[in-house]
Amino acid sequence: MNASRPLKLDARRVALTHYNERTRQPLEVLCGLDLEVSEGELVTIVGPSGCGKTTFLNAVDGLVRITSGEIRVDGRVVDKPGPDRAFVFQHDCLFPWRTVRQNVAYGLEIQGKLAKAERNERAAGFIELVGLHGFAEHYPHELSGGMRQRVNIARALVMEPQLLLLDEPFAALDAQTREFMQVELLKILARAKTTALFITHQINEAIFLSDRVVVFSARPATIKETIAIDLPPGRTLAIKHEPHFVELEKHVWRLIEEEAARTGMMTAAA
Repeated sequence: MNASRPLKLDARRVALTHYNERTRQPLEVLCGLDLEVSEGELVTIVGPSGCGKTTFLNAVDGLVRITSGEIRVDGRVVDKPGPDRAFVFQHDCLFPWRTVRQNVAYGLEIQGKLAKAERNERAAGFIELVGLHGFAEHYPHELSGGMRQRVNIARALVMEPQLLLLDEPFAALDAQTREFMQVELLKILARAKTTALFITHQINEAIFLSDRVVVFSARPATIKETIAIDLPPGRTLAIKHEPHFVELEKHVWRLIEEEAARTGMMTAAA
């Protein structure tokens, strides 16, 4: 966290318990989470599979109600979804019958606050921002997977959210495109000056993108460790081969392996 910048996200003592209607048994998912994200930061959450990362992101978006604690965005308590947050999902979920421009402008259209010309103008600006100049009138089936996910990001950014939530947005892409999209995302967020909370299972992706990496414990999730990523700005993929990057990657993996071993996940996988 950068103490000199105002807080964008302030989560305090967040706990969440699900109740299984069939078994009538409680399942404790989150337990006493404290997390702060400052304006302009990109913070990534990693942890063992099924530990509650996406559940926490859904809670920040207001899609699920926490059992106790408090989540604030820009000082306002989160109790439902709102225009100050935007969600980018793993799959692009674009409307196939709408062009790129129409998909990007969809949220503005639903809000109904801008005239059509203004919506199109703002959409065009964000299409340019994500590097899709010349593709505004294309349909999703005419785009590559990476291009469709750029549209997905533009559709979120056009709403000018205070906090961008990304749930494994590159997981469906091939390995090469995923690497290139990591570089592009850093450029896009720097130009948009957006604060972001990112979830991934890929450890080197987390380190490459982040100002900080937050490691969740096994369920019920607490924060096992927060790691400041002291890598320079303007990162290129070559940095992934540098010794300090590799050491950071090993450290995060050790933390996750400890949690997997503690819960027997590694034995079960073997």
